[in-house]
Amino acid sequence: MKAYEITRSIKSLSEDDRPREKLLHKGNTALSNAELLAILIASGSAGKNAMDLAIELLQSCDNQLSNLSKKKIAELKKHKGIGEAKATTIVAALELSKRMLSEESKTRTQINSSQDAFSLIKSHFFHLQVEEFWVAYLDRSNKLISLQALSKGGLHGTVVDVRVILKTALDLLACGIILYHNHPSGNLKPSTNDDKITIQIRDAGKLVDILILDHLIVNDNNFYSYADEARL
Repeated sequence: MKAYEITRSIKSLSEDDRPREKLLHKGNTALSNAELLAILIASGSAGKNAMDLAIELLQSCDNQLSNLSKKKIAELKKHKGIGEAKATTIVAALELSKRMLSEESKTRTQINSSQDAFSLIKSHFFHLQVEEFWVAYLDRSNKLISLQALSKGGLHGTVVDVRVILKTALDLLACGIILYHNHPSGNLKPSTNDDKITIQIRDAGKLVDILILDHLIVNDNNFYSYADEARL
């Protein structure tokens, strides 16, 4: 006997189970990630409703929004039922979320710990698949003067010019700096080259009375701090 696939549209669900109605009646915090994503997707395709597509997308990303945010439009369109319009809507929504995190981090201008330092930068590294090196320049009270990208590289490294870092610090009258770079692999263990660069910048900074307060190696969710490990 032939089996027939039984599918349901969003409209066939009870009102409490419809994401849009649930948001209106219960508030946005009552919705799961899949339900919020279903609202962005808006409509399904043959055999799948918006919730089905949302669940499928999240499952393909290990149910991690951070992984979903790394998906390009072409990758999203590989899922049947996700066309260009749906894909661009998802990418745009996640980019807005990233920018919101960036705005919030800039309001926390005083850096008193490695966690503060990570909070300042994490949105910049949230979805990167190449290595970047950033520098935060601070005043005598550890308040942020400027946060700048120094260089962008490939999968395995980026160029770090010690002279550029210190010249910028002198131009900004900075008293301290925090170094950042990411490991696209997610591995937070410092490399031999990471150690070498840290020592070079630390020793050069001492000559002009600029302290290297920390060097953070970051991934999407965590960080390694040279200061916390007493390696400065």
